[in-house]
Amino acid sequence: MPSSSSASPSPSSPTTASGAPRAGGAGRLGDRTVSRVGYGAMQLHRMTEDRAGAVALLRRAVELGIDHIDTAQFYGDGFSNELIREAIRPEDGVTVVSKVGATPDPGGPAPMRYAQHPADLRADVEANLKSLGLDRIPLVNLRRPTTSGFGLSASPDQMVDLDDQLAEMSSLRDEGKIEAIGLSTVTLDDLNRALPLGIACVQNAYSLLAREDEELARACTAHGIAWVPYFPLGSAFPDLPKVNEHPVVQEVARGLGATPSQTGLAWLLHHTPATLLIPGTADPSHLEANVAAGAIRLDAEALAALDSVRPG
Repeated sequence: MPSSSSASPSPSSPTTASGAPRAGGAGRLGDRTVSRVGYGAMQLHRMTEDRAGAVALLRRAVELGIDHIDTAQFYGDGFSNELIREAIRPEDGVTVVSKVGATPDPGGPAPMRYAQHPADLRADVEANLKSLGLDRIPLVNLRRPTTSGFGLSASPDQMVDLDDQLAEMSSLRDEGKIEAIGLSTVTLDDLNRALPLGIACVQNAYSLLAREDEELARACTAHGIAWVPYFPLGSAFPDLPKVNEHPVVQEVARGLGATPSQTGLAWLLHHTPATLLIPGTADPSHLEANVAAGAIRLDAEALAALDSVRPG
């Protein structure tokens, strides 16, 4: 099972606890050192009929130098967490990050629904602790509702004041159930309100082609907060164009001998030193390609070409 203690090597260590070179190099996540290329567990639900393959995928991630895994109880109604508990060993030194703010809704229009009230957040932390087999979760992100929804809409009763939520998250930290607090799908104003509490991480939708949160990304860098973009390559949602389909990205990728997806991930790592990536996949070859993106070096010409891409 994953470890709830700080098992990471020293901040200067280029290797994980298991001795593998850290994927993408070393980054900071609160007080922990983690691989800058991590793994997002959301797609593991696609492997419900191949549990052994899913466990093997997670073991391969560790072998490739990943020691930062992002998950949630509402990913597959606990399925992702159970796999992580089965596959990850304490000696791997993996930092497992979870999130609260939603709950599984198998019979609803989406596989999850918002659960934003303080009591919901507490219940979700308890559910994560149980399914992960932990006494304490290293970091828990509070996922707030979005205006665009990304396929999920919040009812009026789920629009809960941020201060009330932060108070509950702080209580959970004081009780030792969580080690650090992060935020997900928030504004710069939200972050500024939460700063006195001590924030370790911000997760927002962000990519080369969706840079509306540029100011927020800069603020994270300035405050030493990990910037963890989700949908780092875009998505099927109309507001999030696919990075690998942009002609400039494709041209730069050809010059690098890389794929457009790897180029988009490499740009994120170069764009700000606070960036940590958590691309998800159920395909071992895609996992290896994502890790390889962490080794891509963009020269000044490639960076200039990518930086000049107009978002949207």
